[in-house]
Amino acid sequence: MSNLLIVEDNPDLLELFYEVLSESGYNVFGASDGLKALEKMEQQKIDLLIADLMMPNLSGQELVKIVRKTDKTLPILIVTARDDYESMQTVFSTGADDYMIKPVNTKELLLRVKALLRRAKINAEQKVQVGSTILDSESMTVFSEGKEIILPLKEFQLLFRFLSYPNKIFTRQRLMDEIWGMDSESDEKTINTHINRLRERFSDCPDFEIVTIRGLGYKAVKK
Repeated sequence: MSNLLIVEDNPDLLELFYEVLSESGYNVFGASDGLKALEKMEQQKIDLLIADLMMPNLSGQELVKIVRKTDKTLPILIVTARDDYESMQTVFSTGADDYMIKPVNTKELLLRVKALLRRAKINAEQKVQVGSTILDSESMTVFSEGKEIILPLKEFQLLFRFLSYPNKIFTRQRLMDEIWGMDSESDEKTINTHINRLRERFSDCPDFEIVTIRGLGYKAVKK
């Protein structure tokens, strides 16, 4: 059973999320701000984090930044009342995996949570499949249209990240930090080069394509 942590300073909304997710079979923990959330995460293993963006003491944005310093893979869903482009950019640039706009449809919330947990399980199992394309991170091999393809390490890591989270936007900075490392001297041109190579290799693939999201980064889209 998955452990979920909800970080929300609105007690009514926190209670609603708690009830909906608990009734769906999850172990649910609550915190009213980012500081209390960090305390809870020290006491309890958390499989998915749901956090408001604007909170007292420690905002959702700062919470995600702190979590991402030590945990690159924890699924994080941001819930916010702000629907402007700048807020969306903030959500993804801090390292969150998905976001929802308030007021939240609880049925949609359950679908998002299920999808994020499924993707996390895929990463843990080190295999991901989109259509007929299969990536095996243990052998660093791609199987596509009956062919075995060996990719350079960085290209494989990029593709595995994209296909583990279809339709999720990855900023260039996050890709640099997670794949090349925060201390790398490489720049965004390096990412562009690797993305272009992946597009050339899989230009005829019927299962997916990598698209550019202007001003934000990249995502993989199922065909």
